Amino acid sequence: MEVFRSFRYYNFRLFFSGQSLSLIGTWMQRTAISWLVYRVTESAFLLGLVNFASLIPLLFLSPYAGSLVDRQNRYKLLVVMQILAMAQAGTLAALVFFKWYNITAIVLLCLAQGIIKTFSVTTRQALMIDLVEKKEDLPNAIALNSTFANFARIAGPVLAGILISEFGEDACFISNFLSYIAVLTSLFLMKVNHAKNPKPQVNIWKDLQDGFIYMARNEKLLGLIVLLAVLSLFVIPFNTLMPVFAKTIFDGDAKTFSWFESALGIGAISVAIYIANRKPEKNIIDLTVFFGFLFGASVFSLALANQLNLALFCMVLCGIGMMAVTSSINIFIQTNVSSEMRGRAISYFIMAYQGIIPIGSLLVGLAAHQWGATHTVMIEGVIGIIAIVAFVFFRRSVNRREALS
Repeated sequence: MEVFRSFRYYNFRLFFSGQSLSLIGTWMQRTAISWLVYRVTESAFLLGLVNFASLIPLLFLSPYAGSLVDRQNRYKLLVVMQILAMAQAGTLAALVFFKWYNITAIVLLCLAQGIIKTFSVTTRQALMIDLVEKKEDLPNAIALNSTFANFARIAGPVLAGILISEFGEDACFISNFLSYIAVLTSLFLMKVNHAKNPKPQVNIWKDLQDGFIYMARNEKLLGLIVLLAVLSLFVIPFNTLMPVFAKTIFDGDAKTFSWFESALGIGAISVAIYIANRKPEKNIIDLTVFFGFLFGASVFSLALANQLNLALFCMVLCGIGMMAVTSSINIFIQTNVSSEMRGRAISYFIMAYQGIIPIGSLLVGLAAHQWGATHTVMIEGVIGIIAIVAFVFFRRSVNRREALS
């Protein structure tokens, strides 16, 4: 089938299978650690601190990670990162298995996980070009990868819930640790002919400066990164308030909350399959604009929904819009940057997306405390629509300047 055309490549098949198991394990661990921390401490603050520690390195270390990726063999660097991730997962599994519930150690291990993830995610994204032989199949490979990432987001918590209820939290941590065996096996079986980067003539801080200058001079790329940063700060964190919607607004329980999460995942998976089946030559920026409007409008509509079924339908649309925008921006970057700048460009994407979301979640939480969850989500939807309108005008201005030059 055309939608699975990237599977014809041996290296991508190995990469996809190994990383898929790892992603499910990661979501199982993420669910289990949240449950464990809250069960042991009954502290919402510590629960937030653990999640914050695991994500904040993406904001501050992503540009440095991008520079390192551009200076090193991406394949070897990914192997090292996965070994470190396995060591972190094993340490956390041992700590939980022997019931050494030291919250300080758990927070530090989550911080270590965040640091490793920063370098690992950047490396994985940059390596994608080496896994498909034809560049025109790169968007398909990215979309397929995004599809299973969203499937893992649904399957991981479900499996974690089953394991926690039957065997306890330690089963989730051990499962995540074991999942890295599949990751490393798939990596060792690959036959990657990675093009060697030129030997660096300057220090890594100069690389960081060059990466920033490259971004600033590429107006289309800069515009998309700024758009993504605005959405990540003000709109994408709307999902932080879904427990409030499920329990308080719709008088539900944990199962109701799981419906919200599943609806978001279903929307994301459906549009990822659509993007995977798309012709690569179509204008990817037009896709960003269209689905950006849909995302903002869906978040706004969610705030107005007065019935649970309608709210869940809005969540499906939110998943479609959010995934399409982030995936299309990722595809544009991967297919339009020079090879020597690939890692740095991708690192700015990761920083603008995953790195800013924890800051946005804090802001959304404060806003909801002040104005209520419904009004906060409504404001987020309006900001999303305004951001897309501003991007459209910016894009037209860039196109006019290019036409005159």
